[in-house]
Amino acid sequence: MARRSEKNLVVGLDVGTSKVAALVGEVKADDTIEIVGIGTHPSHGLKKGVVVDIESTVQSIQRAVEEAELMAGCEIHSVHAGIAGSHIRSLNSHGITAIKEHEVGQADVDRVIEAARAVAIPADQKILHILPQDFIIDEQEGIREPIGMSGVRLEARVHMVTGAVSAAENIVKCIRRCGLEVDDLVLGQLSSSFAVLREDEKELGVCVADIGAGTTDLAVFTDGAIRHTRVIPIAGDQITNDIATFFRTPRQHAQDIKVRHACALSSMGLSEDIEVPSIGERPARQLSRQNLAQVVEARYSELLGLLHDELRRTGFEEHVAGGLVLTGGSAKMEGVLELAEQIFHMPVRLGLPQYVTGLEETIADPAYATGVGLLIYAQQHRFRDGSDYAEGAGLFGRVRKWFSGNF
Repeated sequence: MARRSEKNLVVGLDVGTSKVAALVGEVKADDTIEIVGIGTHPSHGLKKGVVVDIESTVQSIQRAVEEAELMAGCEIHSVHAGIAGSHIRSLNSHGITAIKEHEVGQADVDRVIEAARAVAIPADQKILHILPQDFIIDEQEGIREPIGMSGVRLEARVHMVTGAVSAAENIVKCIRRCGLEVDDLVLGQLSSSFAVLREDEKELGVCVADIGAGTTDLAVFTDGAIRHTRVIPIAGDQITNDIATFFRTPRQHAQDIKVRHACALSSMGLSEDIEVPSIGERPARQLSRQNLAQVVEARYSELLGLLHDELRRTGFEEHVAGGLVLTGGSAKMEGVLELAEQIFHMPVRLGLPQYVTGLEETIADPAYATGVGLLIYAQQHRFRDGSDYAEGAGLFGRVRKWFSGNF
């Protein structure tokens, strides 16, 4: 098979709690992305999105990357990697600077962003993204693209995302142990939003929740910009643990039962029985699927309730007319959307990856939202230099220099 031109390839690496997924995309002449390779491997080295076992994580990344390389017919040298975990923090900030030459240039934008990032953050945290929300020129608000406009004073409102230095270091270390470089570390829910949200939803106001195995990652968009992010350390693994504990079955069987039989809404009229393996050499038992649904619904109700409380606490509940978009592998369970509508009292839909071609049947799964989003992010930022902050682009250049000085 002829090898592909590597200059047209972008690679997303989703290092998750339950699986590592490597996606290879080929950027076409019209800037569309065709997925040409996918590799996945179970992940055993992470807990709640954070690396806890270097060797296991390296092996999972290596296997996933090798599988993606084989399918795509290429050699992978660098990746855009996702980062998640309860160590993620975020805040909104504001910067002001004078406009030189009375016309906004890139240098003015750089200065106002630097002014906005001049806030105190803990020593164990590192800035991952500075995401501009809008600009103000001489009290004229709502400006998206300030370059070229005339004025005296430039202000910027930005959303800053920080992560634990150690968590970021460990992800980079694992990837480099596989002989790969990290082009950028991208916040998980930011990646997912690129793949599952529509522009009109972002303008109208929308909340996206990526429910994975270890964490649930929340992001709120209004007026086309990201306004709030939060990571909640409750997700699919807790549901698996509940099933294992309540039905006294080994965890691997609990996971299989969750995938094949679980429902998040006990009122959906589930009458059949299921076989539940027992611990040790005890015989398997027949238990009602209705009882299983009651256990699962309790945990999903807790999780969705926490998301609703967070949305209400931040004051954005009345500003997300576009409703709630659920994505991630743990969002596709039967009954989850209906339960979410009952709790949030707003429209809810399942977020499937969009905006790419190739291997459509495989990627039509919310579990690939982060991986597909990383490809889109990489495609949008691969030719931009460190002066561009449109979505945090180039910022990691400085972070990467910091990393290189510590390895």
